Amino acid sequence: MSDSPAYTPPPVWTWNKESGGKFASINRPVAGPTHDKDLPVGRHPLQLYSLGTPNGAKVTILLEELLALGHAGAEYDAWLIPINEGAQFGSGFVAVNPNSKIPALLDRSGPEPIRVFESGAILLHLAEKFHAFLPEGAAARAECLSWLFWQMGSAPFLGGGFGHFYAYAPLKIEYAIDRYAMEVKRQLDVLDRRLVQTRYMAGDGYTIADMAIWPWYGALAQGQLYGAGQFLQVQEYGHLQRWSDEIAQRPATRRGSMVNRTWGDPAGQLHERHGAGDFDTRTQDKLDAAG
Repeated sequence: MSDSPAYTPPPVWTWNKESGGKFASINRPVAGPTHDKDLPVGRHPLQLYSLGTPNGAKVTILLEELLALGHAGAEYDAWLIPINEGAQFGSGFVAVNPNSKIPALLDRSGPEPIRVFESGAILLHLAEKFHAFLPEGAAARAECLSWLFWQMGSAPFLGGGFGHFYAYAPLKIEYAIDRYAMEVKRQLDVLDRRLVQTRYMAGDGYTIADMAIWPWYGALAQGQLYGAGQFLQVQEYGHLQRWSDEIAQRPATRRGSMVNRTWGDPAGQLHERHGAGDFDTRTQDKLDAAG
């Protein structure tokens, strides 16, 4: 079942070669900064350092939803962190997120800045701060948080597991692809069965659980993730498709999905966001991307 030769692990693993694949140049077995670089700081209460990947889009979608509700304190600067260039290993970024992963948030609305890292933690921090998109009743709140943390625990199997071996690994290993494809199909079935029962993941109301899950599994359902829609037969999950399509039509979802995005249609990119007007003007990054 394997396309690669048999491998016997040595008694002690050593880092003596790159792992290969798209992200080999930035993978390493140690933490900490590789270079000194301060982070920029804008004029808004919230400073986001990110990239428009699914994990980054979770936060910008929530921020745009909060602004749409009229929460002026949710105004934010979204600074681009190009992870392929190793920007997440700069000393300023590591000070905000010692795990060197996007997104990272500095909440400067109080007397002292508060750092928040890990996308789920950022969603929870903002939802609690603005009392929005997180149910207040005990049972409803527990349901929302359960699905939020379901996403945090499940998506690594989709991204680092299936996505890596299907799209990015230097060798196509049948066992690895089959193993993770099976798990992703199971996850899609979990979501589809839940969405038979409710309009949104936590019930009748739209919450941070939906915002966490949609950038990963909504994109997958729409055939936009890893080009694996046909391979995984995502059209079979009709309730997931209904949910995904509904969220995709939300104006805040559309705006949030553009922020810090540097690939695809230039009209769908906003490399950095420093004000609501950035969505309405042909900013220089869009002109550059369009050639």
